[in-house]
Amino acid sequence: MPETHSEKLIHTELLIIGGGPTGATAAIHAARRGLSTLIVDAQQFPRDKTCGDGLTPRAITQLDRIGLAATITDRYLSHGLKLHGFGGSVTAPWPDSAFGTVGSAMPRVELDALILDQARRQPEVSLIDGVAAIAVEFDGAKVSVVTLANGVRIKPTYLLVADGVRSTFGKLLGRTWHKGEVYGIAARSYCNTPRSTEPWIHSHLELTDDTGTIQPGYGWIFPLGDGRANVGCGALSTDRRPAKINTKKLLHFYAQQCRDEWDFGQPDNVASALLPMGGAVSNVAGANWMLIGDAAACVNPLNGEGIDYGMETAELAVSLLDEGKDFSLLWPFVLREHYGQAFLLARTAARLLTYPQLLQKLGPIGLNKPLGPVLMPAAARLMGNLVTEEDSDLVARAWAMAGTVVGRFRGSSPLWS
Repeated sequence: MPETHSEKLIHTELLIIGGGPTGATAAIHAARRGLSTLIVDAQQFPRDKTCGDGLTPRAITQLDRIGLAATITDRYLSHGLKLHGFGGSVTAPWPDSAFGTVGSAMPRVELDALILDQARRQPEVSLIDGVAAIAVEFDGAKVSVVTLANGVRIKPTYLLVADGVRSTFGKLLGRTWHKGEVYGIAARSYCNTPRSTEPWIHSHLELTDDTGTIQPGYGWIFPLGDGRANVGCGALSTDRRPAKINTKKLLHFYAQQCRDEWDFGQPDNVASALLPMGGAVSNVAGANWMLIGDAAACVNPLNGEGIDYGMETAELAVSLLDEGKDFSLLWPFVLREHYGQAFLLARTAARLLTYPQLLQKLGPIGLNKPLGPVLMPAAARLMGNLVTEEDSDLVARAWAMAGTVVGRFRGSSPLWS
């Protein structure tokens, strides 16, 4: 437990701003290293989070590392994706990769509470929730004191910021979002359905609005195994080509289109969010602090998935704490080494999809015979973050080669710069 030296000054080896999957996972790994750890979150748990709720095999792998995978998959399993649109459909099972073939889904209000409870079981971890961190003081280049809205002041040795895509606290440290890169806008809801145990995630890549216009995004249906499905839609945007859509209105139209097939009830608990993606932020580290997960824009530009990256970056960041180094340059370097090439290529592909004319031309090729059954499982593997540096098959080699080529042309594109 953190040591209290005075009524309003708390000393702790590690302070984590944000108690979602990324922050709670960091706390678990820190506790395993014997670090006294304090989590601070502006909201009181349990709390909801705008998300598709899907868990890819890569996310399940990380959940297994903290002892929670079986708890989640015992309730619901997904076998992979069913992709629809442009007159065709393709089934893409999770590939037999280093991450296994098991996926799942769980509402974030439950998932986040589950991981946080796991963290709080560690004697080294404590929590202050329902109180925002509102100010920061520096001692030279290091964060020395963080002040909470209730007046409590915290003096950490290290600081990890995991406060989500908006990263309010990250902004206090200078975090900048580069909107010239592709970003996501999304909305999600919950719909009652008798098909909630359907073992496939469904994605509609031909997303149209009520005028029949194809939008640069996709719709999703994540069965949850509890009588509901997470139903949502997302669109890709840049500051030069903003997606001029009302995502909540589009969501209702999408749910209506799928209602007969899924016997949906009315969309409930509708929420929307903006998603910085693919490392398109800068100022993500300082002498003794790092931004991790969504706060560092560690979100897949092709599908908006970030839970797996959040948990991975949490473990990576904690592994650096023992070294006692200045993280200012080290952490951006580590992020680029692990995710830079894949993110740069995915951002480039996502940017191309902001041109509706391109989607209309490529969609029928990708989702119909003879190429669809070959191309879309490979695309689903990339969308699910299921390619690693160790993979040597044709898809992995092609992905790596494309990343090298794109890197030469887009070398100045910001990646945690």
